[in-house]
Amino acid sequence: MTDTVTVSVLGTGIMGAAMARNLARAGHAVRVWNRTRAKAEPLADDGAYVSDSPADAVRGADVVLTVLHDGAAVLDVMRQAAPGLPSGAAWAQSTTAGLGAMGELAGFAREHGLVFYDAPVLGTREPAEAGKLTVLAAGPVEGRAAVAPVFDAVGARTMWTGEDGAEGSATRLKLVANSWVLAVTSATGEMLALAGALGVDPGSFFDAIEGGPLDMGYLRAKAALVLEDRLTPASFAVGTAAKDARLIVEAAERAGVRLDVAAASAQRLARAAELGHGDEDMAASYYASFDGGAPER
Repeated sequence: MTDTVTVSVLGTGIMGAAMARNLARAGHAVRVWNRTRAKAEPLADDGAYVSDSPADAVRGADVVLTVLHDGAAVLDVMRQAAPGLPSGAAWAQSTTAGLGAMGELAGFAREHGLVFYDAPVLGTREPAEAGKLTVLAAGPVEGRAAVAPVFDAVGARTMWTGEDGAEGSATRLKLVANSWVLAVTSATGEMLALAGALGVDPGSFFDAIEGGPLDMGYLRAKAALVLEDRLTPASFAVGTAAKDARLIVEAAERAGVRLDVAAASAQRLARAAELGHGDEDMAASYYASFDGGAPER
C-alpha cells in the first residue's frame, strides 16, 4: 500500500489490541501504549513499537487513536501524552466516552492543535480481530485523508455522520446502537433464567421462533455463550457494557427522555459485575437474575 501512516494506539484492551494488530498488518507504523504494559507487549510480535508512556507513544504520530475505558480515562491519558503530541496530527477518539465528555475532549484537541475526529466503532472482539468493524466518524472533511487509511485498516466500512467531531454525532449514533445491543442481551439473559425457573428447555423456545420475525442471530449467539459456558474470553465485557449502559441513560436524561429498559440493563450489568462476572462476556448479565448464584444448567 502507498498510504502508510504512523499511528499511535493508546489503550490495547480487547478492541485496541485488535485494531493495532490490523494497522500493523496493513503496513502502517504502529506505536502502542497501555496502562498495564504486559497487555501491549504481545503486539511487538506484530511489528508494533511498545512505548513506556503516552508521551513517547505519540511522538511522530500522524494519527493518534484512543481506545480506552471512558471519557475520564481518555482525558487523563491525553494529558500525559501532551508533551509528545505533534501539532496538526489527527486524533481519532474511538472510546465510547459519552456525550458529557465530548466538549472537554474537543477542547483539549483545540488547545493542542489536533484535528479532532469523533470515531467510535460498532463491533466486538471477533469483527475487531478480522478488521471488520463499522467506524462511525465525524470530523472535518479536509483532514479525512489522514484518518481514512486508519479506518480502512480496522473497519469494513466508515459511516460519516457529520463534519464537527465536537458535536458528537458519531457518539450519539453509537449510544443508540448500543442501547439496542444491551436491551437484546438483557432480554436474552432473562429469557434463559425464566426458562430454567419454569422447567422449559431453551431449545424449545428457539424451535418456536425459528424462521420467524422474532428469531435473531445475535439472540442465539449470546444465549449459546451462557448455555455452553463460553463467557471467556469476552467479546464485550460486563464491566464495559455497564459503563456504556450508564452513558446511554445519562444521554437520555440530558435529552429529557426516560429509558426504563436501559436503566434496568445498567442495574443488571452492575449486579453481574458485583457477583464477580465483570471480565466475562456481557451475556453473563444472565447471573443478575439470581440471588446467591445461578442454578446449574
